[in-house]
Amino acid sequence: MPSTKETALVTPEYFDKYDNFTFGRDSEGVLLLRFHTNGGPVVFTGRTHQDFPAALDEISLDKDNKALVITGTGDAFMDQIDGPSLGEIFKPATWEKTRSEGSKVLQRLIELPMPVVGVANGPAIVHSEYLLLADIHIASERATYGDSPHPAFGITGGDGVQVVWEEIAGTARAKWLLWTGEQIDAQTALQWGVVNEVVAHDHAVERGVQIARHLAAKPALYRALQKQTLNVNLRRRILEDVPFGMALEGLTAADLPYQNQT
Repeated sequence: MPSTKETALVTPEYFDKYDNFTFGRDSEGVLLLRFHTNGGPVVFTGRTHQDFPAALDEISLDKDNKALVITGTGDAFMDQIDGPSLGEIFKPATWEKTRSEGSKVLQRLIELPMPVVGVANGPAIVHSEYLLLADIHIASERATYGDSPHPAFGITGGDGVQVVWEEIAGTARAKWLLWTGEQIDAQTALQWGVVNEVVAHDHAVERGVQIARHLAAKPALYRALQKQTLNVNLRRRILEDVPFGMALEGLTAADLPYQNQT
């Protein structure tokens, strides 16, 4: 049998399992997850959509993870999406797969038994809700926020982005952002209460890890139960409102083949 020290040095299998996530964990139990595509800024695909809830499940079961930092690679958190890779979302079976994965991601982020620090290392105009669901949210001075895919594809933003933005920024601001397709910069996000700190670009991830280490040092039960305590309302909104929102989004997706017909 390996010694306790040797066991602790074993790299978890999921670290090398997913194409779009790079993992690293320090001696204090802070897990750093970077979205990426071939080592550069991530292009969000159907595979990313499928893998993220599965990865979060494995992260939650790994007792060596005491805090999680989520960020991107290079100068973007997430600003590109490969629409066709999501499949024929106008078909009910395909949309149900998308709906199920999308709901699971939001629930997993809220229900992880550890604090999450989100770091916007640049534009976050695809799935910005991942960052807004973090317990602490740090932004690079170069970060921008918005919702680019839904207006571009011509489908409603019902996958949770509407719920999370409304809860964090307020109804009027969420409506403006999601209707207009406009983007806000990091300082505006700070004024809106969307982020906790705006820091120099080159120090954003470092600051996120610093905060995560402070949180990781707290007792395990405290970390898990504080997570539940502070996310009760967000969890309720996600469970109650995202299924309806995704049903409406699915209707607009089903309408895509008919939009150019006279």
